[in-house]
Order: sequence, then C-alpha cells, then structure tokens
Amino acid sequence: MIDGGHTNVAVIVAHPDDEVLGFGGTMALHAERGHTVSVLFLATGLASRLRAGETVSPEAIAELRADARAAGDLLGVSHIEFADFPDNQMDSVPLLHVVQRIADFVAKTGATLIYTHHMGDLNIDHGITARAVLTACRPLPGAQVTKIYAGEVLSSSEYGVPEDRFRPNTYVDISTKLDAKRDALAKYASELRYWPHPRSIKAIAMLARLRGAEVGVDAAEALVLLRNVIAKI
Repeated sequence: MIDGGHTNVAVIVAHPDDEVLGFGGTMALHAERGHTVSVLFLATGLASRLRAGETVSPEAIAELRADARAAGDLLGVSHIEFADFPDNQMDSVPLLHVVQRIADFVAKTGATLIYTHHMGDLNIDHGITARAVLTACRPLPGAQVTKIYAGEVLSSSEYGVPEDRFRPNTYVDISTKLDAKRDALAKYASELRYWPHPRSIKAIAMLARLRGAEVGVDAAEALVLLRNVIAKI
C-alpha cells in the first residue's frame, strides 16, 4: 500500500483533526516515502458546539485552520484546502455540490489514492463525506483514482449502529509514527478531551496499540479497503 514509487495521496475528511485521528501515522509514512499528501476539509466542526443563535467567530475559524496547518506540517502534508459546508448539517446541502467540490480537489491534486471516512460513522458529516468521495471517484473509463480506504475516527466510528460498525480489513504499521500522530493531535488542543473521553491522547494511543496487537505490531491504524482497481498483475 505504501511503496517507494511516487504517489499522489488525498485525505478527504469532514473536519480538522479527523485526518490525524484516522490517518495521522499513515500520512506521515506516505510523506516519509516522498509521496505528495494533500488534505481537504469540508467543514470546521465548530458550529456543532454552539448554542442556538450563536455563530462561529472568524477568529475561531482562523485558529482552527492554523492548527490544521501546524498538524499538517508535522506530518509532511504538502497541500491543504478548506471548504465551507455547514457543520453537522451537510445533509442539508445537495450531495452534488459536495461531490463537485471533491472532484475538483482530486483533479487538482492528481490523487490516485484516497483516505476518507467510514460511511457508518455516527457523525452525519462523516457519512456524507464518504458517500460523496465514492461518487466523485466512481471508476469510470479513464478515472485516475484506483484505491480508496475508509478509516476510523474515535467518538464517531465506534458509536454507529451495530450492523454499521467499523470492521477493518487492512492495517498500516505506524509503530515508528505513533509519536508523530500524537504530536500532530496535540496541535488541536481545543479539539482534544481528557481521559476517558475517546478523543483523548490516551484513548487514541490505546486504540493504535490495540489495532497493532490485532496484527502483531506495536501500533497500527486500521482501515477498510473500499475500492482497489488493479490495472494489471
């Protein structure tokens, strides 16, 4: 999955910090191997915490975007874009608009490998993002995307209904990048919580250790392979 040849990688997620939670170690491994890693955020996640009538300040958005860039710098991200879809209301937007934004990003970055959300996540924005990615990257003749993976985001993936729970079939050994993942998450100080909240540094590290133990390595990120187009053997 992560080889030495050049690959254009796109990480397409709903909110800043989702990329590190799901794929931080994997992103760092791609960058280490000289791959180009680009990230698209479709919303901010900030509005979901506001009370009725409150609005997100421009300063809060700017701070979160700065945190995302700082985390990306630690992981070796080459390019970041921010869309402006409504937080936890992406189901109120025509899916076509989300698909078109993703398609433009994929075309611009030349991505052939994509990481995105698990469609069974409790968070509505995660599910919409996953569906839009699969739609934008459908395998039509001449399509550039050949591989798509879904990852797990603590405080969302584990809360889905039982039949839609995240069930991995692919693992990435991030034993050498677990510290980088933790350091990148630390850049999102406003997004992290204290143990035993699932979005705490301790819980995230424990999940990486558990996923690693499932496949005999020190730490891993678990994925679901959604599509793999093999041109030739």
